[in-house]
Amino acid sequence: MSNKSKKGIQISRRGMLPILGSSLLLPFLGFSKTLDNGKSISKDEAKEEYQTLLKPDGTAVKVKISTLKKSKVIKKNLSNRSFLKWLGKKI
Repeated sequence: MSNKSKKGIQISRRGMLPILGSSLLLPFLGFSKTLDNGKSISKDEAKEEYQTLLKPDGTAVKVKISTLKKSKVIKKNLSNRSFLKWLGKKI
């Protein structure tokens, strides 16, 4: 009897190369959409629209428009003086 029939099917080193090579190509298939900066997003997130807002420390933040519509407005028509005070800036 041959060696293959006793132990089952053996894969040689040469047989492993196509398997290894094809597994390295999987990331290039791409299953989701990508943004300009290279981050992957799903299809549902691609439909959402964002608006850029400022935090009190001056950094920009992207916020979903649906979240803004659900939010509660505490004070309308905020003056520049009170806005600067909220930011922690001296007048």
